[in-house]
Amino acid sequence: MRVAITGSTGLIGSALARSLADSGDSVLRLVRTQPASADEVRWDPGSPAGGLTRADLDGVDAVVHLAGAPVAGGRWTAERKQVLRASRIDSTAAIVAAMTAANVPVLLAGSAIGWYGDTGDQIVDETAPAGRGFLASLVSDWEAATEPASAAGIRVANLRSGIVLSARGGMLPQLLLPFRLGLGAKFGSGAQYVSWIALADHVAAMRYLLDRDELRGPVNLTAPHPVTNGQLTKTLAATLRRPALFTVPGGALRLALGEMSTELLGSCRARPARLEEAGFAFRYPQLGPALAAAIGDQHGAPAG
Repeated sequence: MRVAITGSTGLIGSALARSLADSGDSVLRLVRTQPASADEVRWDPGSPAGGLTRADLDGVDAVVHLAGAPVAGGRWTAERKQVLRASRIDSTAAIVAAMTAANVPVLLAGSAIGWYGDTGDQIVDETAPAGRGFLASLVSDWEAATEPASAAGIRVANLRSGIVLSARGGMLPQLLLPFRLGLGAKFGSGAQYVSWIALADHVAAMRYLLDRDELRGPVNLTAPHPVTNGQLTKTLAATLRRPALFTVPGGALRLALGEMSTELLGSCRARPARLEEAGFAFRYPQLGPALAAAIGDQHGAPAG
């Protein structure tokens, strides 16, 4: 296959690009800087059709659109919220327009389990409605931006990703230092659910979706066994052989982070129903082995 990837320098995009290249597929990286190699094409997410021409996407079998400003990149001020929306919704509209003009048949579009909002201990799958709050609204509009692609006959799979576990980026590196120092702590009550997935499984699931013509619409990219924040804290401490005796009060997190504290205190117990029903096999369905593999991988072993 020839696969174009936005966000190809990020944690997930770079791991996917390596995995595809290792198996002999061709990768086209859509970058926002001056191209540095023949496998890169410059695009501008803020321009109509991303500034891309039909020739730029010539021969591309699928686009994996992973671009988007990090949700945990700062307090959710009005200005920051606009950045988060534009980096997802406007960029998706641009890539959809470019794909439609170039007749690219498949789009794997970034999304998130933020769609469901705070669901407490209720198990949710892809049939659950959108929740409430900024993140749920953001993800709902993000997925809606792919609807013109579906209307044009493009097969769209919306990747509702959970917390991706890797020592190379995302949440885990921010936890490793305090936990290694014996300062590990649960957040708030610790009863809130965390829906996670190993980076290797996230990459494998995207590759699975590229090959499965019958899979379209929302797909939860989460492991089959979500855990509570308390369980995550206990398992990470055990993996590192360190104590984790502390609690960061919910009130302190709300004071320090404002509305963004919902990322740590909100609960989502998502089930990857569509992947399981399609027969996808997780390499790391349980948290303990996933954490051990992620921590052991931080020195550069292949992630895909």
